[in-house]
Amino acid sequence: MIVTVIGTGLIGGSMALDLKKRRLATTVLGVDKNSIHLAKALEVGIIDEAKSLEEAVPSSDLVILAIPVDHAPEVLTAVLDNIKPEATVIDVGSIKQNICSAVANHKNRSQFVACHPIAGTEFSGPDAAHYYLFDGKVNIICDADHSSASSLATAEKVFETLKMKIIKMDAAEHDRHIAYVSHLSHITSFTLGLTVLDIEKDEKSIFNMAGSGFASTVRLANSSANMWAPIFHENKENLVTAIDAYVGKLNALKQMIQQDELHKTHEHIASANEIKRILDGIELKGQEAALNN
Repeated sequence: MIVTVIGTGLIGGSMALDLKKRRLATTVLGVDKNSIHLAKALEVGIIDEAKSLEEAVPSSDLVILAIPVDHAPEVLTAVLDNIKPEATVIDVGSIKQNICSAVANHKNRSQFVACHPIAGTEFSGPDAAHYYLFDGKVNIICDADHSSASSLATAEKVFETLKMKIIKMDAAEHDRHIAYVSHLSHITSFTLGLTVLDIEKDEKSIFNMAGSGFASTVRLANSSANMWAPIFHENKENLVTAIDAYVGKLNALKQMIQQDELHKTHEHIASANEIKRILDGIELKGQEAALNN
């Protein structure tokens, strides 16, 4: 299978590495407007050849779109304009309704499968790409009924090869849920980082006093602004609702502390502890599924 990866950073690069290693991809062509990233991807073996979109797409069996969500609809349209009849296009962005709406009436819409592999790190670029990033993680396919059976089968084969669990849902439902479980986490991390930097001007004090709790909570603040600023704006309605809910909980805790309501504060924290039980249960189910595959 000839695969074109448009966007050779963490996600696109890691997919290319695994698909080559697991022999689903025989050749990987790379497309990237960042010439430095493209050269690096070629140098480290993420891609086999660097091409323009116009050169790569017509010869590809599979096109993976791994670029910022605000540019993805326009690029996807260009890809669908140039793709061969039996090929499949998937995108891997974390916002789905915008891109699905943009190509809803395209003549080749059925060759597109809207995907969101939930995997990543706080790092970006080809240097961040690595093997096995997706093992045991979840991939979401959205609006599957708008994709052809053959393109859907190709997409499922890709994510099965990456050893991911596949679930399906409506694009609007996806964007609403992801605002809470992913985008809000980044908002929290960015805001904590900015708050500490603003209050503690002496960086030495920060590093001397920061423990593992602070480090783990603020880790996501290192995430790419080029990727995350567009995500926030493209999912603004859902994210604003999530932020309002978060601020409400934060203000409630603030009031408990101000009014010395120790019992209420204890109950607030204990209620939040429930999230670990839920996450542990999800992780256990994922491990059992991996053992059964």
